[in-house]
Amino acid sequence: METREEKKISGQIAKKDNKDLLGFAEKFPKDKMLRKPDWIRVKAPTSQGYLETKKILQERKLHTVCEEAGCPNIGECWEQKHATVMILGSVCTRACSFCNIETGKPDVVNPHEPENVGEIARLTNLKHIVITSVDRDDLPDGGANQFVECIKSIRRQAKNTTIEILTPDFLRKNNALEKVVEAKPDVFNHNIETVPSLYPSIRPGARYFHSLNLLKRVKEIDPTIFTKSGLMVGLGEKKEEVLQVMDDMRCADIDFLTIGQYLRPTLRHAPVDRYVEPEEFEMYKKVAYAKGFLMVSASPLTRSSYHAGDDFAIMRQERLKKLGI
Repeated sequence: METREEKKISGQIAKKDNKDLLGFAEKFPKDKMLRKPDWIRVKAPTSQGYLETKKILQERKLHTVCEEAGCPNIGECWEQKHATVMILGSVCTRACSFCNIETGKPDVVNPHEPENVGEIARLTNLKHIVITSVDRDDLPDGGANQFVECIKSIRRQAKNTTIEILTPDFLRKNNALEKVVEAKPDVFNHNIETVPSLYPSIRPGARYFHSLNLLKRVKEIDPTIFTKSGLMVGLGEKKEEVLQVMDDMRCADIDFLTIGQYLRPTLRHAPVDRYVEPEEFEMYKKVAYAKGFLMVSASPLTRSSYHAGDDFAIMRQERLKKLGI
């Protein structure tokens, strides 16, 4: 437990983080975006499946990270009725320089949200659902209880649906992680996002080793839960730094690694340093498997939740094979 003085210091740090972040985009050059190579281009979504998924989500007033973060895979995923539901509103208390989600005064927590999330799983007959959220530094538990209630709702309404959560870091939120792990999601995902040297400019409100320890702690509490984390490349990191992050992740016993190309949302966000070629992603994939990850997804368009259901099934089989079952 934090003392009163420690809480005061933590509050000052959080306040400073957000103050710095709100003006952070001004530091980036207002230059033209790099031209996207052919391998990164996708068509605008227009399919019937996409429109049906959009209608279901809108009727239940649910947000998705697919829309809020401008995911390039939204057409493909929504066509298959796969969507990453974003709980706790659409406004984030942080302002990471890579992220297009709105920053400011957060929304009031919707008490009906867990029930609506469970309905989505039931109505779309999902095999696998991904639940994420904005950062909610304003809440005493960082939003942990809403994750717990969503997991319970899905278990109640769609018993055969496997559950993956993509959580914030619960920084300075005592016992928040433990509550979520106790609810037993099938996959606990928290993204490291980038290499440590870029945290001050790309993810200044977060702490690299705190994020690593969060995932390590999940396995310490419940070794049966799969853990997952993701990296963006093309922000100015060095290859050696990416390989070191892989080693750090394996030390934290992380099962699943995703690596994708960073795409600059607007000119006010961090610029793309380079577009990483597909061959380099293949190299990262081979190295990651050699380091012991059960599952690796690495490609220009890879995102945390892209093909999450199919990848979860593969990962589960890999664990059984490893255990000789």
